[in-house]
Amino acid sequence: MTVRTAMLRIIQQEDINFLLTNRIPRQLMTRFMGWFSKIEQPLVRDLSIAAWRLFADLKLEEARKERFTSLHDCFIRELKPGARPADPDPAVLTSPCDAIVGACGRLDGVQVLQAKGFPYTLYDLFGDPALVHAYRNAAYATLRITSTMYHRFHAPHNCRVEQVTYFSGDTWNVNPIALQRVERLFCKNERALLRTRLDAGGHEVLLVPVAAVLVASIRLHCLDQLLHLRYRGPNVIDCDAHYSKGTEMGWFQHGSTILVFAPHGFTLQEGIREGTPIRAGEPLMRLP
Repeated sequence: MTVRTAMLRIIQQEDINFLLTNRIPRQLMTRFMGWFSKIEQPLVRDLSIAAWRLFADLKLEEARKERFTSLHDCFIRELKPGARPADPDPAVLTSPCDAIVGACGRLDGVQVLQAKGFPYTLYDLFGDPALVHAYRNAAYATLRITSTMYHRFHAPHNCRVEQVTYFSGDTWNVNPIALQRVERLFCKNERALLRTRLDAGGHEVLLVPVAAVLVASIRLHCLDQLLHLRYRGPNVIDCDAHYSKGTEMGWFQHGSTILVFAPHGFTLQEGIREGTPIRAGEPLMRLP
C-alpha cells in the first residue's frame, strides 16, 4: 500500500466518523441514547456493553461494581476506593478527571486554542466581560474524556464552588476530528461554568464541563437539579459547597471534555502537553 493510499483511507475514515457523529439529528439521538442506556433489562444491558467492548478498549477492572444494572450504570461507574488518590502537595492543582490532554498552555490575551488553527475567545465561552478580563493570559488545559474512561470528576484542590452558570447549546461531538472542523465548538455546545475558590491563597479557578453528542447531561453534587437539554431553571445559580482535594464533584452521562482555567501565576506541571494521558488526582498545574 502506498503512502498516498494510506492517507486517503485515513481521510475517508475521518470523514465517515465526522458524518456518523455530527451529521445526524444530534439532540434527538442524545435523548434517545439517554432513554436507551437506562433500560434495566439483562439482555439489553449485556448486549450493549458487549458491543461497546467490541468497538472500544473498555476496561472495568477498577470499577466498584462487578455487575451493572444498565448501560448507563456502566457509563457513570464509580471506582474502587483509593483508585484515584489526589496528589497531596498543596502547591499542586490536580486533574479533575481521567483524560487525554488537548490544547493547553497560556492564553494569547483572551484567545484560546481549540485545535491548531481553530481559536475561540473567552467571551464566546464565558459571556461575561468582567470574567474574561480576569482571565487574560491565564493558564489553561483542555481535558478530553474518551468514551471508555472513568466519567466522574473531582475537586482539583481544597476549594469552594461559589457559582455555576449553565449554557444550553448544541451537542457536537468533541473528538479531535470535530475540533479540527467545527469553529468555536466548545462555545456552541451545552456546558456549565463552575467558579471555584481555592482555600490556598483565595485563588479562583474555573472548571467548564462541556457536554457532547449522546452525552448532554451533567450532574453536579452542589446542585439539586440535573443540567440537561430540557433544563429550564435559572442560568446563573449561586451555591456554597466546599470540597476537599480529590472529592467527587459530579459526572457526565458519557465521555466529554473539561476545560480548566487558572489565573495569571499558575503554570502547567512539567510534562503536561497535548496528547499526554492524565488521571484524576495527578498534577496538572502549579499554584503561584
